[in-house]
Amino acid sequence: MAIEIEASILAADFARLGEQARQAEAAGVDALQVDVMDGRFVPNITFGAGVVRALRPLLALPLDVHLMIVEPERYLAEFAAAGADRLVVHQETCPHLHRVLQSIRELDVAVGVTLNPATPLSALEEVLEMVDLIQVMTVNPGFGGQAFIFSQLDKIRRLRRMLDDRGLAVPIAVDGGIDPETAPLVVAAGATVLVAGSSIYNQRASVVENVAALRASIQRPRATG
Repeated sequence: MAIEIEASILAADFARLGEQARQAEAAGVDALQVDVMDGRFVPNITFGAGVVRALRPLLALPLDVHLMIVEPERYLAEFAAAGADRLVVHQETCPHLHRVLQSIRELDVAVGVTLNPATPLSALEEVLEMVDLIQVMTVNPGFGGQAFIFSQLDKIRRLRRMLDDRGLAVPIAVDGGIDPETAPLVVAAGATVLVAGSSIYNQRASVVENVAALRASIQRPRATG
């Protein structure tokens, strides 16, 4: 399975959001992730559907909308109508997760689910066949630029085995602390989608250079098996 890179615009310059989104597209990322935070589930407030709607005509890239919000079912249709290609919800905010995933599918967008670092994989056992992507949080959600939680590497390995045992070719995304040092580790563990924010958008190098460095880093474990 090819390794994909998603740029998280949480780390972008909000005053130049459209321009920075286009820079990521020009750099060759595979998708853009929009991190939606409500100040309740996580201690931060970020974007709404209006930002997705504004970005959609600027980009050919898929827009992956990560809903770090309580009661996400109230906003699924709005984000789908705004142009989301995939909606990713947190298991922790969905007491009726099966119903929420069904609702996303009915909106004709891709279905994603994610887990916080302390949430066990067993929370997803009954819905694995319903999703197009599973995202493992390798930081506690809420802010960009946090340090990678290395204990999550074993969770990624166990998730990969769980999916393989069921014959499911579901991509595993990893979100949080992804940079040229951690990217090879998560790929070796079984991740196939890397969500990167501050390692793409920073003052150290251009977006093009940072994406190229991230891609170069993940060639090593793939080349050596």
